[in-house]
Amino acid sequence: MHLKARGMTYADVARALDISEATVKRIFAVKNCTVERLDSLCELVQVDLAELARGMPRESRLINRLTQEQEEELMSDPALLLVAVSALQQLRAEDIVETYKLTDAQCLQLLLRLERIGILELHEKNRIRLRISRTFSWIPDGPIMRYVRSQTPDFFDHSFGGKGELMRLISVRVCAEAQVALLRQIEQIAREYSEQHNADARLPLEQRQPVSVLLAVRSWEPALFKALRRDEK
Repeated sequence: MHLKARGMTYADVARALDISEATVKRIFAVKNCTVERLDSLCELVQVDLAELARGMPRESRLINRLTQEQEEELMSDPALLLVAVSALQQLRAEDIVETYKLTDAQCLQLLLRLERIGILELHEKNRIRLRISRTFSWIPDGPIMRYVRSQTPDFFDHSFGGKGELMRLISVRVCAEAQVALLRQIEQIAREYSEQHNADARLPLEQRQPVSVLLAVRSWEPALFKALRRDEK
């Protein structure tokens, strides 16, 4: 199902189209809706009518992760990385040009490079269709994530006291089973943010504020504490 391939639920569709979840379920149950609403659904899940007619999408056609070489290519050109992230955030080509110091021609050239890499498809009127799966992630220790880690001083140089902001560090000692359960809960939070991102994609850009959620779990002790440990025997 196209919704499943994009990691979306009936509730996401209801929020995006401003209709009730019951209406969404009825549409899919009876397979009957207006052309205008069908067009809205296609835009939401980023398929065209021809692809919809072919039936269920194959998850294998979507990308779960880029290769090392592809991530290196993104990192080699800041503008290319910017447009890639903007596309992943479901900005339209015109939004990217309006927001950043890029001309229409430069943006188009960068989008075509991303199409060659395989992140997206570029359609008529520069409409962007992503080719990433709901489980897409960057290589854990790849070029992108190494860059992200290099930016942590800038990320944390902030009070985190504003509206909609929060920072908490919880240091605990738990069993292995509890740690696995915690990881599942964190993955669920990440999925919920992704689903909300998809549901809000149809809203005007000015109503969609950029939010970064940094989730990390590891066995760790500050160097200050390690210096006071007794020597291991």
